Amino acid sequence: MKLLAIEWLKIKRYRTFWVLVGLFLLLLPLWNYEVANGLIKMGGGKNGINFLSTVYSFPQVWGNIGFWGSIFIMFITILVIIITTNEYAFRTDRQNVIDGWNRMQFFHAKIGLVISLSLAATLYLFILGMAFGGVNSGSLSGLFIEFQQVGYFFLLSVDYLGFGLFLAIWIRKSGLAIGLFLLYSLIIENILQWSINHYTDMPYGNLLPLQASDELLPFPVMQMAKNMISGGATISMTVYASVAIFWCAVYYFLGRAILLKNDW
Repeated sequence: MKLLAIEWLKIKRYRTFWVLVGLFLLLLPLWNYEVANGLIKMGGGKNGINFLSTVYSFPQVWGNIGFWGSIFIMFITILVIIITTNEYAFRTDRQNVIDGWNRMQFFHAKIGLVISLSLAATLYLFILGMAFGGVNSGSLSGLFIEFQQVGYFFLLSVDYLGFGLFLAIWIRKSGLAIGLFLLYSLIIENILQWSINHYTDMPYGNLLPLQASDELLPFPVMQMAKNMISGGATISMTVYASVAIFWCAVYYFLGRAILLKNDW
């Protein structure tokens, strides 16, 4: 808690922190509100079918809002990268050590920040889910059905933010680390996933670092289509969750090794 308190002192007056957090807090409910009211329609126009309106009722709201949250969590991932790389740019990492920290305390302070931001994002997602679900359902019936998807979002958040922290410690340059994160998450991993799945009997490409947690919260319409189509090899949610936890551990131990090995 003391390490987290010091981290908070570093960022509480940092404008970029509030801008990126504000974008997450504002855009996530705004986007879901527009989608719930027919932003995405089948057929388009006034006569189009709002096929996503039903997924804002309990219990579907948890998976739906979790899916959109998995997109907007990229703002918080970029924030973690910027905060960490700033430590190297402004030499505050060295100042922490001069003031009495060791390298592992510096590292664990950032791990604590990752977990704290993930918990805060998950709590916010829960509040939004309650609001959208309550309004569209008219009651709290089915509230705790599929509630594990809230936990899946926490795991996804730790996965993404942990990956961002690893890149920041490895590369130490904010622009390069952010560019690599976007390149990998939006392009490289999708290409690798398709290639692996295309040439294997099982969808092993779904077990890649970020994709494993993405599979926990698929796009609701795609998930409904998969449930209607039988056949084909599948991987259970338990496996996806276990693999996502494995990748989080990989980020931790790789980041720790890099931090202890590199000169300050």
